[in-house]
Amino acid sequence: MAQPTVHGPSYSTYVRTVRLALAEKAVAYDFHHVGMLQGEHQQPPFLALNPYGKVPAFTHDGLTLYETNVVTRYIDRAFPGTALQPSDARGLASMDQAISITDTFGYGCIVGKLVWQRMVVPMMNGTPDDKLVAEALPMIRLTLGEYERILGDHAWFGGAHLSLADLHLAPVFAYMTGTAESGELMAKHPKLSAWWARMAARASMAATQPQFG
Repeated sequence: MAQPTVHGPSYSTYVRTVRLALAEKAVAYDFHHVGMLQGEHQQPPFLALNPYGKVPAFTHDGLTLYETNVVTRYIDRAFPGTALQPSDARGLASMDQAISITDTFGYGCIVGKLVWQRMVVPMMNGTPDDKLVAEALPMIRLTLGEYERILGDHAWFGGAHLSLADLHLAPVFAYMTGTAESGELMAKHPKLSAWWARMAARASMAATQPQFG
């Protein structure tokens, strides 16, 4: 069976989630960088993989997929190794809830506003917009509180074992914890902080560090 290929920039949180799933399953894969800053995701070669022009795209043995949730579930089903989804209904629901919150509410305020203003804008020699950051903080606090509630006393989102939800949240947290606001934001969430310490220490995180430039 041919190796799968992940298409996208390594700095994308969603691309990293797919790479984390492959790393946790110990699956060898090819990585095809897509220069989003150069507009490659809107050019015909990439649009042939994902007509919506969003990353990542994923190809494997004649199959082409896009949308991170679809790709990571395929990876868990198609390749041997440790299961990345709980076997019980409640665990699956918790996993799905955490992923859905991230996609619907968390990503926009955490990455789209806080991380963008504190990390990306300075990288582009711009001046961060403190007003946008301030506007994002209430939603970030709400979202972190929900993560803490869903995690509860479990080690991982979904139960006693690592799941796709952990891999979905981890790239977002990797960026968020690099901002000046993260200390105050995480201080009220000891269980979430302990989860992040466990997640950040995994070998898969070290193997999927984003590259810029």
